[in-house]
Amino acid sequence: MKFVDEAEIRVDAGDGGNGCISFRREKYIPFGGPDGGDGGDGGSVYLVASNNLNTLADFRFHSRFRAQRGENGSGNNCTGRSGEDCVIQVPVGTIVSDADTGEHLGDLTRPDQRLLVAQGGFHGIGNTRFKSSTNRAPRRATPGTPGEHRTLHLELKLIADVGLLGMPNAGKSSLIRAVSAARPKVADYPFTTLYPNLGVVRVGDQRSFVMADIPGLIEGAAEGAGLGVQFLKHLARTHLLLHLVDVEPYESGLDPVAAARKVIAELCKWGHGLEEKPRWLVLNKIDRLAPEAMENRCREIIDGLHWTDPVYRISAMKGEGLDRLTHDIMQFLERERSLDAEQE
Repeated sequence: MKFVDEAEIRVDAGDGGNGCISFRREKYIPFGGPDGGDGGDGGSVYLVASNNLNTLADFRFHSRFRAQRGENGSGNNCTGRSGEDCVIQVPVGTIVSDADTGEHLGDLTRPDQRLLVAQGGFHGIGNTRFKSSTNRAPRRATPGTPGEHRTLHLELKLIADVGLLGMPNAGKSSLIRAVSAARPKVADYPFTTLYPNLGVVRVGDQRSFVMADIPGLIEGAAEGAGLGVQFLKHLARTHLLLHLVDVEPYESGLDPVAAARKVIAELCKWGHGLEEKPRWLVLNKIDRLAPEAMENRCREIIDGLHWTDPVYRISAMKGEGLDRLTHDIMQFLERERSLDAEQE
C-alpha cells in the first residue's frame, strides 16, 4: 500500500430531530392536552486512533463521512430516536486541524484515543414542554439544530523513539533490517527508501523501542529537493536521532565529512526543533576497510565534524557493533522515560 501522510476529509454531523406538535385525541377523554414529543439528537463524528492503521491512504478514496440525523418527535409523547455517531479510525500519530480556519483540533497520540470533530445537532422540543397553567394547548414546537460541518486536514507523524537520518545509501535501511523485523528495500543505488519504515527493536525481555527510517537527505532538501523533506516531520516525535555516515567516500567525490555537514545543514534549515534533539554519530560500513585504515578514517570524520556526542562504529551488513548500539539506546530511552514520568 502506498504511504500517504496527509489527507483532507469532509465530515457532517447529523441534524437534530424536530419537536412535534400533537394533541391527545382519544374517545371519552375530552381534555387530552398536548402530547408532542421531542426530537432525537443528531449523531456526532469522532476520530479514533488505531494501531491497525499506519497510513492515510484509505482517505484518498473515501473522503466524505456523515453521521445519522435524529428522528423527529411524534405524538403520544414519543421521543425521536437519536442518530448514530460516525466513528472514523485513523493511525496513531494523526494531527487534526480545520482545513478552512487552520484551527488545531487535536493530536491522537495514544491507541483508542477519541476526538470529537463535529458535534451533532441538539433535538427540537415538542409542544408538551410548553404546557403550563395558563397555556393548556400550546401550538409551539422547536426544530432541531443543525449538526456541524467541517473539512478536516489530517497529517500523520509517525511515533517512534529513534529516528535515522543520513545521505542516500548511508545504510539506514540495512540498519533497521539488521536490528528489527522490518524489511525495507535495500539496494546499491540511492533512494531505495521511498517512504518511512518503522521497526520494533527488542533488546531483552519486555525491553524494546521503535526505530524510524526515512528517505535519505540531499542538499536542498529543506527547500524541497529530493524525498526527505516530505518525511522530516516524522522525526519530530523521536527522542533520539542516529546520524548514519558511510565511512567510504562517495563515487561523486563527496567525502564523508562534507556529506555529514550537508545533512546537519538541512536539519538546521528545516528547524521545528529537530536540530536540538540528541543526535549520535554512527559510522557505518566499517567492514569495507582494513582495521588500521578504518580507525584512521573514523578519526578523520570525528575530528572533521568536531563531534563531541557519542560515536559508534558499526557494520549493518555484518552485524558488528549493533549489540552495543542498541543496548546504549535502550538505556538512554529508559532514562528519558523515567524523567518524563517524574515530570508528569
